[in-house]
Formats: sequence, C-alpha cells, structure tokens
Amino acid sequence: MPSYVILVNFTDQGIRAVKETVARARAAKELAERMGGKLTVHWTLGAYDLVAFSEWPDEQTAVAFALATGSQGNIRTTMLRAYAEEEMAGIIGKLG
Repeated sequence: MPSYVILVNFTDQGIRAVKETVARARAAKELAERMGGKLTVHWTLGAYDLVAFSEWPDEQTAVAFALATGSQGNIRTTMLRAYAEEEMAGIIGKLG
C-alpha cells in the first residue's frame, strides 16, 4: 500500500478548539480505517503541529482522506509520498 507522511498545521479555527485535538485525531484514525487505510498521529513542536504517517490502498483514497479531513476547517496539510526501502530499490533498479 502506498505510504504518506502528512505534515499538519492548525488553522485559526483548529487552534481555538485545540482541546479537541485528541478527539479529532481519533476520529481521523477511524475514518482512515473505514476508507481502508491506516493512520498514526504524533503531535510535534516546531514548524508543524502534527505529523501523521499513513498507508492507503491507492492514491485516490489518500487524496480523498486529505480532502475530507481538511474540509472540516481545523487543519492544513502537506502530503508527502513515502517510499519503503524495497520500493526505492525497485525504482533505482529501473535506472539501468
């Protein structure tokens, strides 16, 4: 399954309701599971408020999840496609 790193920042709305962040993360994990994915969330200090690691059955599902969570207005996300060692080895193998 494709893996992604999701960098997350709270919006103004999201930080005003920061006391709900754990409940929102739990709801996001449940949504991910219903969509056939897997999500783990870590709260961070620095440039991003949260970093999430996710796996999805396909790219379209990953994007649908990002749109569903982002449309609630609490977060802004940047998704990075992540490649496991064996995936990267296969990519490098195609270089010839």
